[in-house]
Amino acid sequence: MLTILTLTYQEFWSWRKHLVLKEKKKTKEKKQDDSPQKDAPKVKDPVASGKGKKKKDEIQELKDQAAAEKDRALRLSAEFENYRKRTQREINDFKKFANESIFRQLLSVVDNLERAIGAAQENSEESALFEGVKLTHKDIVKLFETFNVKSVKADNEPFDPNFHQAVTQEENDEFPDNTVTKVLQKGYLLSDRLIRPAMVVVSKKAKKDTEEITEN
Repeated sequence: MLTILTLTYQEFWSWRKHLVLKEKKKTKEKKQDDSPQKDAPKVKDPVASGKGKKKKDEIQELKDQAAAEKDRALRLSAEFENYRKRTQREINDFKKFANESIFRQLLSVVDNLERAIGAAQENSEESALFEGVKLTHKDIVKLFETFNVKSVKADNEPFDPNFHQAVTQEENDEFPDNTVTKVLQKGYLLSDRLIRPAMVVVSKKAKKDTEEITEN
């Protein structure tokens, strides 16, 4: 009977000790739950925060630099393209008009040949010399065509100060007013550039005198 009571007594204190420990654990957990530090916002490390902001600023700065370099590259590319086109245009113009001075001098030769042909036709003098002059004139005109030299349209055309140079005006009712009635000297173009205007005579309306008959 004593043994049974002793065991029961030991079990009782063990059970009592267990309850005390359990109560202390609950009290400790409650204190931790009620602690103001639990719900308090976490304080960021100022050093870590500063490093993060600095890194973002560096990234943004790199992005801005990249955008600026891209814009600069686009501007340089556009400027180079304009320079290339301008240079190519100047080269083309040089090729077109490099022989302009030579053709200017040849124009007087053509004029003289045409005058000789005209005089021979008027006098009906068709000789070997005349044929030679015509062939020479034909060859020079063909040379002009090869280098894109062409005569200015003038005869019976409306007067155009951009291509015609009026030497005089004559009264003429057969043509509309301000029309080229006669070409004294041909004009020429070199690749659409005027190298000599046509010397022309321009029409104007004739004045008709009216007499008034008055009865005395």
